[in-house]
Amino acid sequence: EVVVRGNQVMDRYWNKPEQTEEAFSDRVEGYYHMGDLATVDEDGMIAIRDRKKDIIISGGENISSIELEDTLYEHDAVSDVAVIPAPSDEWGETPKAFVVPNSGDPDNPGVTAEDLRTFTREQLATYKVVRRVEFVEELPTTATGKVQK
Repeated sequence: EVVVRGNQVMDRYWNKPEQTEEAFSDRVEGYYHMGDLATVDEDGMIAIRDRKKDIIISGGENISSIELEDTLYEHDAVSDVAVIPAPSDEWGETPKAFVVPNSGDPDNPGVTAEDLRTFTREQLATYKVVRRVEFVEELPTTATGKVQK
């Protein structure tokens, strides 16, 4: 997780003590937890890979919802997609994809849930396979156009 500290970094969330406590409760005083997961390359460049809250923990394995979404976008029948954690008695959480089909009709998507599971299985490690798929007409978005997960 990316953590930062400095004069230009905020010191709290306005009127949100719970969020402030979560973001600043740290082993080292004054560091802000951004919630972004990143890697650092050999040149010291940082690449943001995912949001911490978008990681699905299934059977102890970390699954990136972004990686699953990027994989599903490669399928010809997928127009839009959002992957979230769904409760699982067996695994704790399991990946669930909400898919807007290219056909525009969730009742006749032109692809099956099993087709998409097979597609992700061919592209990713077995534990990352999307387990549940729901076809929808559109994904809910915020006023700024971000998908509401």
